[in-house]
Amino acid sequence: MEFPPCPPSLKSIQHFLKLAQEHDTRDLVIAYWARLYALQVGLKASTQTGEETKLLLSIMDWLEQVKKQHADNEAVTNEVAAQAHIENYALKLFLYADKQDREENFGKNVVKAFYSSGVLYDILQTFGELSEEALHNRKYAKWKAAYIHNCLKNGETPIPGPLPDDDETELEGEENANASADASPEDAAGAAAPPPFQPEAPSSPPSNVTPPTAEEVLNNPNKLPSPPEDEEKPGGFEPYVPTGQPHPATAATIYQPIVPVAGVQITPDQMITAQKYCKYAGSALNYDDVKTAIENLQKALKLLSTGSE
Repeated sequence: MEFPPCPPSLKSIQHFLKLAQEHDTRDLVIAYWARLYALQVGLKASTQTGEETKLLLSIMDWLEQVKKQHADNEAVTNEVAAQAHIENYALKLFLYADKQDREENFGKNVVKAFYSSGVLYDILQTFGELSEEALHNRKYAKWKAAYIHNCLKNGETPIPGPLPDDDETELEGEENANASADASPEDAAGAAAPPPFQPEAPSSPPSNVTPPTAEEVLNNPNKLPSPPEDEEKPGGFEPYVPTGQPHPATAATIYQPIVPVAGVQITPDQMITAQKYCKYAGSALNYDDVKTAIENLQKALKLLSTGSE
């Protein structure tokens, strides 16, 4: 389906539409939710001009058609499944970019992977507030995209991984690190680096870093790299070794006995939360992360057994 051009007044949704276009043939779920989020942001930003209305109506028509044609695709019709799918994809892309960065394989594809990961975390706001880990990853990914982009642009060699601690340097716009989804790509890419992550502690990058524009980052003619299926594992900045079975010494911290509460009444919201935990557990098993799977199943079991988390 051909979409009308995006008018300058809706510049804030261009990067979501670009991401959707890139995934039309490779991941329809990403394309669907990227356009849905672009529509939500666009409706808020619209000044109701003819160009804006034409674009937004075309997105509505496309979303309606896809939902009817793929009614059997749970990740299109069910928010719980969709959230798990997008989280997995964003994390896989983030880990791919992070590993390439740490191995000093700098290039436009790494910039694009970091930036697109940050955009995907923006889209996840469709389902509610982001988790602490997602907020960290989003801020770090957008900062890294800006930092590497400008180093390459200026002929400098980027520093792999988080920068050394420097209390004197702060990224402009730190107070807007959790900016709303309708912020422009330039504003979003200027978010601050996240608080320290173990074992390495990222710090704020130099204040002279200028965020890349959407055109410079997302209009790269090279397609997004396909993240390796077997190398990256979820769970943080250095998750490249599968956790496998938990060590006996730590088993006691993983397997927590749960005492059911008699007559517990489970609310619809709690049921949805339990479903999310089960989805996360299944996703973790896709990466051989047994420990995370157990933890999420324990959370679901505790919620259903006691009515509390």
